Amino acid sequence: MTVRELYTHLSHEIPSALSCEWDNDGLMCCPNENAPVRRVLVALDVTLDVAEKAVSEGYDVILSHHPLIFRPLRALDPADPVAKKVIRLLCAGISVMSFHTRLDAVEGGVNDVLAEALGLFDVIPFGPDGEAIGRIGSLASPMSLADFAALVKRATGAPLVQAVDAGRPVSRVAVLGGSGSGDAEAARRAGADTYLSGELKHDVLTDAPEKGLNLVAAGHFHTEDPVCKRLCALVQEADPSIEIDVTSSNTVTYC
Repeated sequence: MTVRELYTHLSHEIPSALSCEWDNDGLMCCPNENAPVRRVLVALDVTLDVAEKAVSEGYDVILSHHPLIFRPLRALDPADPVAKKVIRLLCAGISVMSFHTRLDAVEGGVNDVLAEALGLFDVIPFGPDGEAIGRIGSLASPMSLADFAALVKRATGAPLVQAVDAGRPVSRVAVLGGSGSGDAEAARRAGADTYLSGELKHDVLTDAPEKGLNLVAAGHFHTEDPVCKRLCALVQEADPSIEIDVTSSNTVTYC
């Protein structure tokens, strides 16, 4: 399978039509679209460490959730961190494919994986008009916010979470991995008593008790990284002969 064939297959499974208008993802860099794909490295982010690992260990493709290039590059100047990675990867013959908000929105993507990890059932999409990226579902039985926070840590591997208690048991849960402040109100209107995201703004956290909404923020990385296993499965479906590895791109520590 070539680079172009792999990207075409993944784009069929994760359609670009699901992307938010402001997003930028896809085939981020591609020195040779006809090059064979033998080894793929999957990571949430294309950090410099991830790029160097791909170069030093002979990978053909990096497959990520967060885009390698999000804002336009005005020049390929190695003084710019993003341009530096692009130059390094192109010179090494490595392509990068990133699937961002379309992977959030697609069935079986970031938020379905997160909902499944929490054991939610009757899961359906929710979100503002035209951007139903999040998911909302029910727990098998209600639990306290403290118990739910412990469940989140087990499911995501997050060492710490932020929690805001609105005085309600946790039963109907909305989830949106990554940055979810803009969808908190949509989660409440969809009927959630509890909203889980990666990171939430201070005003969203402080206003939640007055709106009757429990909140849990478990970290941008930890709420999205589980989807890497799904990306591996999609590559395996495309060509079982491709060797696939996952590497952590987390740069955050807790002191």
